[in-house]
Amino acid sequence: MAKTSSMHIRIEPEVKKEVEKILSNLGMTSTEAINIYLRQIILNSGIPFEIKQPQFSDEMLEAIKEAEEIEKHPENYKTYKNLAEIMEELDNE
Repeated sequence: MAKTSSMHIRIEPEVKKEVEKILSNLGMTSTEAINIYLRQIILNSGIPFEIKQPQFSDEMLEAIKEAEEIEKHPENYKTYKNLAEIMEELDNE
């Protein structure tokens, strides 16, 4: 077996949990996945995938702005406790 070296990384607990769940379903560990990633960096002489800022449609950008506004000023928006309340209001319109 080849000698190994340690690499320590810090990640958010929720990211770690989700990644480990997905990798487990694929039958691999985080260490195996990271080794594959690092070998791909070597083979590609760089990051093995495109890294770019996501491009959102105008509709999506508007929805993001609306969500941010609701988060800042929730008192200006009606809330519902459950789906039945929403349906009742829709029926009354």
